[in-house]
Amino acid sequence: MNPQANLIFIISLLLGTTITISSNHWIMAWTGLEINTLAILPLISKSHHPRAIEAATKYFLTQAAASTLVLFSSMTNAWHTGQWDITQLTHPMSCLILTSAIAMKLGLVPFHFWFPEVLQGSPLITGLLLSTFMKLPPITLLYMTSASLNPALLTALAILSTALGGWMGLNQTQIRKILAFSSISHLGWMTVIIIYNPKLALLNFYLYAMMTASIFLTLNTMKVLKLSTLMTAWTKIPPLNAMLLLALLSLAGLPPLTGFLPKWLIIQELTKQDMAPTATLISLLSLLSLFFYVRLAYCTAITLPPHTTNHMKQWRTKKPTSVMIAVLTTMTVMLLPISPMILTII
Repeated sequence: MNPQANLIFIISLLLGTTITISSNHWIMAWTGLEINTLAILPLISKSHHPRAIEAATKYFLTQAAASTLVLFSSMTNAWHTGQWDITQLTHPMSCLILTSAIAMKLGLVPFHFWFPEVLQGSPLITGLLLSTFMKLPPITLLYMTSASLNPALLTALAILSTALGGWMGLNQTQIRKILAFSSISHLGWMTVIIIYNPKLALLNFYLYAMMTASIFLTLNTMKVLKLSTLMTAWTKIPPLNAMLLLALLSLAGLPPLTGFLPKWLIIQELTKQDMAPTATLISLLSLLSLFFYVRLAYCTAITLPPHTTNHMKQWRTKKPTSVMIAVLTTMTVMLLPISPMILTII
């Protein structure tokens, strides 16, 4: 892609996100969401492969439907209350429609159908944007309207997302699809807590974005897209391969790694809110996703394929690892000891 065009699309993404997260009026928030959608489409379809075109089409149709629902929700609320302010969403029907719209934009169950296919058809860097940066505006809208939303509905969406995100990822061999179902599962953890402690949901999102960024950038450096390639990638950059193993276990939420921190705090907050059964259920359902994280970690740690196929071992590359990957992987693994400081911030 032309570098100037690439720069325009990236600036448009930043502009759309900034407009949405800084707006108080529903029309401005909708405008930012539309700018974001139009800016990411060329980045999804830039390879001109049929799968990439299909992914861009699915993404456009789903996001257009979700944006229509956002507009419809805000207009219904303005019709009944006379308010266009985002934080003044009080009409029950508007709250229900908005929850559906944001669930569609984020990829929560039962509106998850588009996300794995779109991520599979996108390049790794675009997949990173879709998994992290593109989820910030909808999460912000959810944060701003959290006081008005239905707790039972959000809890049901969260439990379904955690269950289906773990279950559907079990038999996948494509790493991008595995990370898509991982994202759906993590969104369940954010959704279950956003009404009771919105800042904790944002902390979970930030830590998830950091861990996912380190994994996507590492996979992009090693040029790995599926499990069979991952098993022979250890010869390229062995230290980075070891850090990828720890980053995957951190994303799974195993102590003493960084990914354990948000799950620990969310379970603690749910218990304080007398929701111990929900906390127990969502913790047990996260064991499903733990299975495929451990399988990925196993494929990362193995030094030879377990079957006798004609895999060519990759030559070790002399290209140095970027500083950003080094910083991100270190933070992905080692942030748990400073959790008291993080708690004072939120």
